[in-house]
Amino acid sequence: MESFVRRYLDKQKRRASVSDICPPPLLPLTRDDIKPGTENDRLGLVRDTMFQNHLILKPELGRTLRRCAKIPGSDFVYGLTLRGTDGGMPEAIGNWRVMTPTVTKKKEKPKDYIVMNYRGIKAGLFTAKEHYLYRQHHDVRRKGADGDRFPRDPPRLPDAMTYGRPYRPSTPFIDVFQHKFGDQWVEENRKNCVYVKENKHKKRRKIYDTRAVMLRKYQMPVKEDPLWIMPQFRKIAPHLNTFPSLEDRVKAFKAKEMEAPVRHGQLAQGIYTHL
Repeated sequence: MESFVRRYLDKQKRRASVSDICPPPLLPLTRDDIKPGTENDRLGLVRDTMFQNHLILKPELGRTLRRCAKIPGSDFVYGLTLRGTDGGMPEAIGNWRVMTPTVTKKKEKPKDYIVMNYRGIKAGLFTAKEHYLYRQHHDVRRKGADGDRFPRDPPRLPDAMTYGRPYRPSTPFIDVFQHKFGDQWVEENRKNCVYVKENKHKKRRKIYDTRAVMLRKYQMPVKEDPLWIMPQFRKIAPHLNTFPSLEDRVKAFKAKEMEAPVRHGQLAQGIYTHL
């Protein structure tokens, strides 16, 4: 019978322990753990403190990196330890603890000084001391809902009113596929350019020159010296005048000065040059 029970228990699936699921962390290396030919094998003087410095320790092939720190035993609890004083689950099941509701004090309504002053005058009181004594014995409070947070009679809202934010309109996919928004932008941009071009001259503001600018632009009039004429011919008028008037003469000389750079000759009266 005992052999049968032993064989039955052996056939049962063995449950994995905590050490199998979560193996213990790697402890710092010591001189006894170092084997010749390994990564941390050193020549000369070797101390245990050399294997507790992560800057000196070399990573081992095929193993996790050691942190060079001594980890406390299994009885150590990481994190904050909360020692319960409520009795735990037995006390929660055995007792029914009810929270006492918080009592809110009723807000006292403010005094109605208008009514108290009116009644004091009707009672024949005139001085401030008499009114003060009257208010001490005849206290009147306001009847409205001034001290309340919400009014007693809220405003009547329409039946078709919808609370919350309005829903988002549907996306016009047909306009997106046909590039109508791009055509609309081009048309609006063209109209804007035409409008700016038409109103460009209207928006120009007249700029007034300051006194300093006017003095800088001003040029002193210079009296031109007349051409030299022999004394015997100064009082004699010209016998030949080919211009109908003085204005035509001035225009002709201006035209001659403008065409002088493109004409041949020393007096710039020849044929036109070929540019």
